[in-house]
Amino acid sequence: MNWDQIEGKWMQYKGKAKEAWGDMTDDEIDRVAGKRDQMVGLVQEKYGKTKDDAEREVDEWSSRL
Repeated sequence: MNWDQIEGKWMQYKGKAKEAWGDMTDDEIDRVAGKRDQMVGLVQEKYGKTKDDAEREVDEWSSRL
C-alpha cells in the first residue's frame, strides 16, 4: 500500500500503528495523520532509532497493511 492511500484512510490505520508502536500516544499518532516522514520521525524519537532503521520499520509496517 502506498502512503497516499494510507494518508487517505488514516482513521482506519491509526489503530494498527498503535498496535505496532505501543509507546506512541493517541495524540502523536493523530498528528502523524498518515504522513510517512512524520511517522519516521516519531519512530526515531520514541524508540531512539537511526533514520534508516526507522524508515525500514515504517516501510515494513506499511507493506503489511
